[in-house]
Amino acid sequence: MPEGNHSTVSEFVLTGFPGLHPQYQGLTSAVLFLVYLLTMIGNATVLFLFATDRSLHKPMYYIILNLSVCDVLFSTTTLPKIISKYWFQSGTISFTACFVQMYFVHYLGTVNSYILFLMALDRYLAICHPLRYSLVFKNSTVHILSITAWIVAKAGSLMMVIRAYPLPYCASNVISHCYCDHIGITSLACTDRASYAFPAFVNAMVMLLGPLAFIVFSYSCIIIAVLKIANVQGRLKTLSTCSGQLIIISLYYFPRCFVYLASNIGITLSADLRIVIIMLYSLVPPMINPLIYCLRAKDMRESLWKRFYRTIPPKAQVSAISD
Repeated sequence: MPEGNHSTVSEFVLTGFPGLHPQYQGLTSAVLFLVYLLTMIGNATVLFLFATDRSLHKPMYYIILNLSVCDVLFSTTTLPKIISKYWFQSGTISFTACFVQMYFVHYLGTVNSYILFLMALDRYLAICHPLRYSLVFKNSTVHILSITAWIVAKAGSLMMVIRAYPLPYCASNVISHCYCDHIGITSLACTDRASYAFPAFVNAMVMLLGPLAFIVFSYSCIIIAVLKIANVQGRLKTLSTCSGQLIIISLYYFPRCFVYLASNIGITLSADLRIVIIMLYSLVPPMINPLIYCLRAKDMRESLWKRFYRTIPPKAQVSAISD
């Protein structure tokens, strides 16, 4: 069948979690909805604090702002469809809509990777080159780098869609996943997938491992710099400024690298396990990232408490203090 003929497939069917028993589908959809709700509330809080508190208009918080926007967009791209599958038995997605979703899944994932790179760069300059930090890493610098990240990330994702869309899809239209991604779609093509899968794999590795290589380098330099601090208290204080970022970076990179490598070096994962891992690393970080910012970032934590105490009536504050 010539490429470009996909008339036999007009829509795809998302299986969600293939082995999920029907009696647990309601609970699963409720959990997914709760995750989406908490993600929206948490990131909306971050955006609100940033918009109303000028003391947060610093390079690090501009980076966090970009990450929050990316998390909101990613969760909105993926979660509503799979929730509707379990709530309304609406597991089908049109041919074009599936590719649109695939584009945004990979695009936002790449943007996320670049933003984490900027986080590592921020900490590297702040700790290893503190005298140059305020001169080099200004708000304007972060704006330029952030805009560049959002623009450059389009290329790889667009390439994957352009190459995958014309393939002949003439057999099964069932995607064993909770959302449309490149592997899930192209595995259904009635043609040799190798020539399409390898470039996509290389692109994914570059988008993941490129920023990750710098992150490893930067934190290695940070650890060396911290070990040179004679005061133990000083070491702990310096490391505490990186702890939140390390948690976020670990949640993003480690599971992703494992899934990508497992699928390409012959490690067989059951469909259920693979989807659960992917959903965990896709949906849990956007939900808990705001909590990490608000607990670990001093300025944001103080801003949150200010807003919280302003909403409490004065009498209640006095009562709470006296108790």
